[in-house]
Amino acid sequence: MSIQGRIESDYIVAYKAKDTVRLAVLRHLKTAAKNRAVEVLRPLTDDDLLEIIARQIKQRRESLEQYEKHDRPDLAAVEAAELTVLLEYMPTALTDAELAEAIDRLVAETGAAGPKDMGKVMQALTLAYKGRYDGKKASEAVRAKLSS
Repeated sequence: MSIQGRIESDYIVAYKAKDTVRLAVLRHLKTAAKNRAVEVLRPLTDDDLLEIIARQIKQRRESLEQYEKHDRPDLAAVEAAELTVLLEYMPTALTDAELAEAIDRLVAETGAAGPKDMGKVMQALTLAYKGRYDGKKASEAVRAKLSS
């Protein structure tokens, strides 16, 4: 089942179960997907939907961090619950060891020699493992690998 189909069916289940958190998250997700489809003037692919979900996950993490920083546990709990729902739609994440192994392999495949080749490695990583790694961790690991 495509991600779009899964979102639709989960939305109906959440609506019937009166799961307000899941319903709100899926409603926002459907709206973001519809807006994106209007922007690009074509039906969305699973990759497009993964980008939208990843963007929403990033927003929730930033909000969660801010709420915790400013001592607002009530709002932080809402963001954490929404983040949990969004993470269910992402593919399984690479572990740190798997990410390091992938970076080592891609550095060898792309022939990257120094920090100036970081873009090539990151592009190859994105093509191979889109949505399965944290961009910040990956860029730090690639930078460290290419600097040594």
